[in-house]
Amino acid sequence: MLRRDFNKLLSFSVLASSASKFSSAADQAEQVAKPENWPCWRGPSRDGKTTSDVWPQELSEQSLKLRWEVPLEDSYSGPIVYGNQVIVTETRGKKMEAVHAFAVDSGEKQWLQEWPGEMTVPFFAKRNGDWIRSTPACDENNVYVAGMRDMLVCLNRNDGSEKWRFDFPAQFKTALPDFGFVCSPLVIGDRVYVQAGGAFVCLEGSTGKIVWRSLEDGGGMNGSAFSSPILQEIAGRKQILVQTRNDLCSVDPDSGSKIWSIKIEAFRGMNILTPTVWQDRIFTSSYGGGATMLEVTHSDSGFAVRELWKNTTEAYMSSPVVVDNRIYLHLRNQRFSCIDPETGKSLWRTTPFGEYWSMATNRSQLLTLDERGDLRLINANPSEFSQLSERHVSDTSTWAHLAIADD
Repeated sequence: MLRRDFNKLLSFSVLASSASKFSSAADQAEQVAKPENWPCWRGPSRDGKTTSDVWPQELSEQSLKLRWEVPLEDSYSGPIVYGNQVIVTETRGKKMEAVHAFAVDSGEKQWLQEWPGEMTVPFFAKRNGDWIRSTPACDENNVYVAGMRDMLVCLNRNDGSEKWRFDFPAQFKTALPDFGFVCSPLVIGDRVYVQAGGAFVCLEGSTGKIVWRSLEDGGGMNGSAFSSPILQEIAGRKQILVQTRNDLCSVDPDSGSKIWSIKIEAFRGMNILTPTVWQDRIFTSSYGGGATMLEVTHSDSGFAVRELWKNTTEAYMSSPVVVDNRIYLHLRNQRFSCIDPETGKSLWRTTPFGEYWSMATNRSQLLTLDERGDLRLINANPSEFSQLSERHVSDTSTWAHLAIADD
């Protein structure tokens, strides 16, 4: 019987599509010249969108070939990809947190780094596991990894050597987050942004020095964030959207000052989704709180945010993707839905699937992976659920977010 642990990630697989069947030589040359990376949570723009336009039309073994497979222990972190390197985490023997780098083309191990990271989550979240949660982020030189015990570690991307680490409870005397460090780091230039240490924090990427600390909440049971921040330009201004357990906030990336905030209702603060920006509007959906569309405006008196609509549509952990002005969202009741962002109306809903889907889109199709190891290729069709192909890729639970880079 399949265990439904929080990312029972016992093996990590790289699958490659036969792109030559579906794209011209010029298209392939362009892909070689401009390799696509997947450097952080939900991809290059943190919205599940890839820069590759052409995908295979089915998921058979002929179109999607298994290149290699490496056994790992438990983790909830999604893999990240940079150049010919894939980086993934695991919790080893329930005591050590480990970061691996493998060669994308061969699976050859490039380096391994690890540190003690034992932690126990509350009993009602026990089935979700006591292992590492946050998806790392990287740039050309550094890999930023969040350990469960509210610690951020910076590694050299080339050899895995440690550059610095920041222990938030030790530095700020804050309570250890009950669910561990969940937020995935956001990297902008030489700055890295995280929800940790009972606040939203900006550090220098090269040194680990604190630049500023904002949105302080004290940490512990009510302070440990589930959502991950994103940078967006909204109403003419670049701002970081930070969804805490209780509020959706906008923060200035340079100073850390709060631009605006609005309360988001959720059972036990389960605001898990990454906020989704559509035009100058923001969509979110929470466990027990329903779905909300907000509009951000700017005037002489400053920025303001207001609720455009709200309904009872409840997401769980799966962040949505937007294609052609439609929101595609996996729901708490295990159904998959297409939503009109103007009205909040559900255009269609499926019968139940799994508990969790991670999703990516090439702006016309969706590639989804549920926690049971089932990969699906779906047309982004606002009229009906249109599945093109399905393939079972793992016999152990797959709660980690999928990653796509080149083919």
